[in-house]
Amino acid sequence: MSLHRIARKLRTPALAPALVTAVCAGAIAGAAPAYAVDTPIDKQAAPQGIKAGVKAQDVLDLALKQVGISENSLGGGTKFHQWYMSSQRARETVARDGGSIAGYANAPWCAMFVSWVGETLGVRPTVGWDAYTVTYAKWFAANQRWGSDPRPGAVVFFAWEGAKNLDAIDHVGFVVRDNGDGTIKTVEGNTGNGRVEVRTRPKSQVVGYGYPQYAG
Repeated sequence: MSLHRIARKLRTPALAPALVTAVCAGAIAGAAPAYAVDTPIDKQAAPQGIKAGVKAQDVLDLALKQVGISENSLGGGTKFHQWYMSSQRARETVARDGGSIAGYANAPWCAMFVSWVGETLGVRPTVGWDAYTVTYAKWFAANQRWGSDPRPGAVVFFAWEGAKNLDAIDHVGFVVRDNGDGTIKTVEGNTGNGRVEVRTRPKSQVVGYGYPQYAG
């Protein structure tokens, strides 16, 4: 059983931030307007807050530059953890899920990585942010930004046992390309090796894809 699945299933009010699958995309407090992950894109107060001109390749280039960054012996300690703990979204998800901000210090960080990339490039309102992969995926779906096409730059959600419902999601990363042979090339944080890595994944493990609004 994967760490991600254990984290998702063992959520309790006292330990939730340390146990949920980390899938958050926040903004440094005070830097940009807050966009709750469950606020539909078309109802956001300031969609112009998305930086213009950011392309899918820009997102992938930044994500790929992080390859090799590794967690500490406790499963945390990355800059992605530090960023999320200082974000407004960390406070919001603690209020929702229980626990404390300190609980994120060594939490699973696959989506902290995805979300840090979006925040760093100024496209966080369209990339989304949360501390739970299932909620993250449901946000894309609720905004009609969900599908089965592995486009470069898409946010890909996995269920290791092959389930196709959103509640089974274990892990998240970015699509680099469709390999055309039943697999996709991805860049992910919090891999089984505890690092940011480029991986080849079978499409049979993909639940679906979220589509941020890129310039191209």
